[in-house]
Amino acid sequence: MSESPPEPVHNLPAFTVSELSASLKRTVEDAFGYVRVRGEVSQPKVATSGHCYLRLKDETAVLDGVIWRGSMAKLKIKLEEGMDVIATGRITTYPGKSSYQIVIDSVELAGVGALLKLLEDRRKMLAAEGLFNEDRKKPIPYLPGVIGVVTSPTGAVIRDIIHRVSDRFPRRIIVWPVRVQGEGAAEEVAAAIQGFNALKVGGAIPRPDVLIVARGGGSLEDLWAFNEEVVVRAAAASAIPLIAAVGHETDWTLIDYAADRRAPTPTAAAELAVPVRIDLVADLQQRAMRLLQSIGRTLSDLKIRLDGLVRGIPRLDAVVAEKEQALDGLVERLKLGPRALLQAKGQDLNVLSAGLNLTRLRRDIERHVLDLKQFHSRLSRASARAFSDASNELAALAARIESVSPQRVLERGYAMVLGPDGPITSVKNALAGSKVDVRFADGQVAAQIGAMGSDSATPHKRKTPAGGNQGSLF
Repeated sequence: MSESPPEPVHNLPAFTVSELSASLKRTVEDAFGYVRVRGEVSQPKVATSGHCYLRLKDETAVLDGVIWRGSMAKLKIKLEEGMDVIATGRITTYPGKSSYQIVIDSVELAGVGALLKLLEDRRKMLAAEGLFNEDRKKPIPYLPGVIGVVTSPTGAVIRDIIHRVSDRFPRRIIVWPVRVQGEGAAEEVAAAIQGFNALKVGGAIPRPDVLIVARGGGSLEDLWAFNEEVVVRAAAASAIPLIAAVGHETDWTLIDYAADRRAPTPTAAAELAVPVRIDLVADLQQRAMRLLQSIGRTLSDLKIRLDGLVRGIPRLDAVVAEKEQALDGLVERLKLGPRALLQAKGQDLNVLSAGLNLTRLRRDIERHVLDLKQFHSRLSRASARAFSDASNELAALAARIESVSPQRVLERGYAMVLGPDGPITSVKNALAGSKVDVRFADGQVAAQIGAMGSDSATPHKRKTPAGGNQGSLF
């Protein structure tokens, strides 16, 4: 039998899988103990444990990454698919999959360009949902009773707003203090907007009529809390009209698009919230003056029309005299009518009696007598009706004339103030110290006009009214 070949002799030690994995882990961690890696976020996923698993990739390579729960709570940005970031952490291996990964401690966006791209993508997404539509924006109340302000309680912003509101038109201001920058700022701002909207009308804390969300100027990163989706959605859902005043005039954040009005600065937001009290008082005074002038012109026009109507009304005694004359004529005609008719019929009888015999004449006479009696009866009824109609017409006309008589107005308790040029219908024509006559229904008295607003006067009786000793009304 041939002998088997001898086994080769090696001088390399044999590692177990665990030993090799541990050795590689130590080597990698020693060589890359702390690194900063730039890449695009891919497939970010937060597990139920609170840890976040993701990938960082570029054009040719992919690096697995993990962010432990404690580090996730400290991140200043929310990781999203496609975000260009710089991750800082430690490179380590994962023996269970024979792979390596980066344990990330912090994440920052890779430059302003990445921020602007993220901002534009988010703006397009929210705009597509209709959160920025003009037709959903509410008008700002002209003069709110209570103003709610969401801002930092220690900055210059709240002092500027309070000072500006006090100068223009003092109103009650309720401040909801929040952080306006850094971790948790977006959530606090959104909670403040929702908290103001949750207040009940007439409650212990009054519900504001308008809200101001304000912050001073800063970099894009400093203002980033007002670009967060939670803040934008809270502003768009606010039932209270909301003014956004974040940064300076050139700074734009996403809350500016969702707010009902955007102010370039916090001071400008206060000017949008309340008008200038002095200007408002001046406007009211001008409106009151125009109203008084309009009332004066209207009263003057009505007086001219009334004077014209009074001149067109005929005198009552003339109308009555004319109707009485017509009535007298009717009475005379009624008196003469039967007599003339009898005379005419008598002449007819004389003519007929000459050619008729006595019997026929008697019949004719009886017939004519009967006709005369019937005619006399009809004539009496007709004359009575004519007289009654004329009397009714005269009474109706007298009542109409009497209803528009100035005397009737005076009898209802009114008085007429007469000056040298006629009736005085305006306070402007009542000169202090001038003498006037006050006409009542049963007479008139003389009086002297005192100072404006004074109730002193020096009347003297011009005519004693019939029926008693009535004292002066002045």
